[in-house]
Amino acid sequence: MAVSSSVDFELDVAEYIEEAFERCGLEVRTGYDLKSAKRSLNLMLAEWANRGLNQWTIAQRTLSLVQGTGAYPLGADVIDILSVVVQRDGTDFALSRLSRDSYLNIPNKTTQSRPNQFFLDRQVTPSLKIWPVPENNTDVIFYNALTRMDDADTYINTVDMPFRFYPCLAAGLAYYIAVKRAPQRVQLLKAMYEEEFERAMTEDRDRASFNVAPRFDYYRVG
Repeated sequence: MAVSSSVDFELDVAEYIEEAFERCGLEVRTGYDLKSAKRSLNLMLAEWANRGLNQWTIAQRTLSLVQGTGAYPLGADVIDILSVVVQRDGTDFALSRLSRDSYLNIPNKTTQSRPNQFFLDRQVTPSLKIWPVPENNTDVIFYNALTRMDDADTYINTVDMPFRFYPCLAAGLAYYIAVKRAPQRVQLLKAMYEEEFERAMTEDRDRASFNVAPRFDYYRVG
């Protein structure tokens, strides 16, 4: 039996838009149709980030700590911080996450010791705030950041995502376009989108028989 031996199927932005219009029973006829659909696509990618459907954009990054400095600016592409450890003399110590209120209520934010808590200040340019503030210049922070997906900027570009998410993207874009252009198909396409989204979320989550989380309490500085 002959097989293709090809594993390079990939759609560009224009092809996703064409597929979405076809699901709506429409054709792309004008430049404005393309512009409007590309805007919808980028809004949908932002929705995915809010719903956590971009695990493939997790990046591990580092920060060199400075004694007495508790706030460190992050890249504008950072959406969220999933985990943080501080490394001292080759040993990693986990930091627990604080809410905005909990961080605000720390009475003395200049206390120096080994950091054991962090707060992500999610401004336009986010920053990582740690407490206690570093007591030396040699500790290093390692953190896992959930970052933004690339925008769908030009029609000939492909979209930054794994192959298994292609059906979800096509279904979602069709639903977004239907809201504006084909209201009679909104319910059908929304149901298809949510089904594909749930399937993609299930496939994207970490798989393990069970998780064992080590306790770091005894490492903490009182």
